[in-house]
Amino acid sequence: MPTAAIGFHTTHWTMVLSARNGNDLGTDALANLCASYWYPIYAFIRRNGSTPHEAEDLTQEFFARILQRDWLANVHPAGGKFRSFLLACVKNFLSNERDKALAQRRGGGVSTIPLEREDAETRYVIEPPDPLTPEILFERRWVFELLEHTLETLRQEYTQTNRLDWFEELEGFLPGSKEIISRAELALKRGVSANAIDVAIYRLRQRFGALLRQKVAETVSSAAEVDEEIRHLMSVLNT
Repeated sequence: MPTAAIGFHTTHWTMVLSARNGNDLGTDALANLCASYWYPIYAFIRRNGSTPHEAEDLTQEFFARILQRDWLANVHPAGGKFRSFLLACVKNFLSNERDKALAQRRGGGVSTIPLEREDAETRYVIEPPDPLTPEILFERRWVFELLEHTLETLRQEYTQTNRLDWFEELEGFLPGSKEIISRAELALKRGVSANAIDVAIYRLRQRFGALLRQKVAETVSSAAEVDEEIRHLMSVLNT
């Protein structure tokens, strides 16, 4: 899908600015957005030396500050990358919060984002040890969340057209996935030609790419930034 065709009226920045202006729907949308991208923040805080319980508290407090609009007053409409905005905010937040007593906040704070707590730490500890900085880890987690959201959207599209079985068999042919069946085996199973399978895989990949562009477009403030952001995020995976 050409970048120019991607609408920027529903970007993450739209939600931020709407919440900043006191719009309840904007605040709800921003809360849902935070719920979708909480894990990169959690991983960043953990990599900076916090314990699991501390990371839970700090992650909740971080998003509470955003939803209370503490950090939105000076946000400019041309805010650039939402990813960069969140990273700058959490780094500033940690520098201010590190010396506070987290124990006072545990049990007394308000949980604003539904963290999957057991899942969070499980995901964190099973990641292979590496020398990545907290910033690079954050960006990797951000990329993985984008890819997972894109894949789930694609899955829903196939489900809505009663083709979930097709999706589950073709999913392994997406870039970065592991093939669970060969093209020839799938053609035999489906009773179609190998060319038909190639066409189905091509369409799946094209749609995945278009959806990914849409997801990325929602995180930047202009169409001109989409290709640059995609190149950057893909380079992060190769770090």
